[in-house]
Amino acid sequence: MSLPKGLAEDVSRNLVMVAQLIDEDPERAYEYAKVALRLASRVAAVREAAGFAAYANQQYSEALAEFRAARRMSGGVDLWPVMADCERGLGRPERALAMAGEPEVQKLDKAGQVEMRLVAAGARRDMGQLDAAIVTLQSPELASSAHHPWTARLRYAYADALLAAGREQEAREWFAKALEADKDGATDASDRLAEMDGVEFVDAFDEDEDENDALDADRGDDAADVLDDEDDDEDDEADEADEADDERRQG
Repeated sequence: MSLPKGLAEDVSRNLVMVAQLIDEDPERAYEYAKVALRLASRVAAVREAAGFAAYANQQYSEALAEFRAARRMSGGVDLWPVMADCERGLGRPERALAMAGEPEVQKLDKAGQVEMRLVAAGARRDMGQLDAAIVTLQSPELASSAHHPWTARLRYAYADALLAAGREQEAREWFAKALEADKDGATDASDRLAEMDGVEFVDAFDEDEDENDALDADRGDDAADVLDDEDDDEDDEADEADEADDERRQG
């Protein structure tokens, strides 16, 4: 659907803000998305952006409704995995699993199929089916030594499932593999490895704050001592003045 130039520019500005803020400040991104939605609710890209903004704020029912609308308008299947994940967010993992078996999955590109596999494994874990979740993640994409945008997240999810199943040595190996593929810091694989190895990180900023607090406390004690000394001196001077007055009166 085409929009008048002025309206199109307003909508575009709001969508740009959604894209810029959705990771760092999802609540503000959500507000911009709602503005774009009010301006152009019949544009598929707007409905999709509104869906992702709602999803980032865990508004899963609203997100699912927007994704469904966007899919109806565009006719594509790219949103199928995130729609299934919304079902998980709504406490309906069985629906997510059902979606994983629908023909739409075969129409997804490789990245979309991997994403669907991640959602399905998550749904299995939601249902307490840990072993099934591990099997779901086992795939040629997991076994491949090639690095793709989804590789780190897939390996990480597999490692996390193994750890939950008590298979710690295997989990450690796969966290290491996830870290190897995670060039953009998409996971906290390094932290998980450190945790498994018993390494504790100390926040340098916290240490600095503690030292500053200690210095402030010392300064406060020193200042209090100075004031006490000054008060004592004043008291001594007053006593001496009183004694001198007494001597003059007696003389």
